[in-house]
Amino acid sequence: MIAVVDRRAAGAALERLRAAGYGVTRLASSGGFLRRGNTTLFAGVEDDQVDGVLEILRAAGAAAPGASVAFVTCVAEGRRL
Repeated sequence: MIAVVDRRAAGAALERLRAAGYGVTRLASSGGFLRRGNTTLFAGVEDDQVDGVLEILRAAGAAAPGASVAFVTCVAEGRRL
């Protein structure tokens, strides 16, 4: 999953995701996507974990209101670079 999170909610989102056992990578990002300061979070999760991650992101956004968006992508198994 890739989540572009308002910078004010990023810390809470990261802490909550890690506390729930998800591995997350945080990147500072900027640009016109949300037209304000934001943070991009990357998390590799199984299909059955997607709803849990989205719930955590929603809760973090409610604690520090701001625009956020999450992208869920499928990664093919068994391929090596």
